[in-house]
Amino acid sequence: MKIPVQAVKELRNRTNAGVLECNKALLESCGDMEKAVQVLKQRGMAIADKKRDLTASEGVIKAYIHHTKRIGALVELNCETDFAAHTDEFEALARDLAMQIAAASPRFVSAEDVPPEMQADPRIACLLSQPFIKDPSKTVQDVITEAIAKVGENIRVRRFARFELGVEH
Repeated sequence: MKIPVQAVKELRNRTNAGVLECNKALLESCGDMEKAVQVLKQRGMAIADKKRDLTASEGVIKAYIHHTKRIGALVELNCETDFAAHTDEFEALARDLAMQIAAASPRFVSAEDVPPEMQADPRIACLLSQPFIKDPSKTVQDVITEAIAKVGENIRVRRFARFELGVEH
């Protein structure tokens, strides 16, 4: 079966996966675009699962200051190598996460960080469980998983801080 170039381009635009990966996913799904998206998601999750235990001690600290200059955020985003930390994809992810923190006010990185005595909805209180502000159909963890598949390295949010003028946390 030959996959039309236009279909590969469309899948690439929707998923940001590589051209060869898009072509393979379309072949595997017999040209069905939605099935191909699911195939790529599954592959991304499989890659992320393999990378999960690898040490992520390199990375960047990224700042975001809202245009009103009243809210700002810092995020430490780690990966395995300094090379990956300086890719455009990694830098964009770090900026998006800092923007997410400024906009959505999470208190914890993940549900595991919430103290047992605290009653908190993870979709509100935990960064990784929140709907991603640029695409609410995905969680922040989904976006990070996609980046792991693209960059080929483990990526994790180590910590963050959010500042709002005149508000004590």
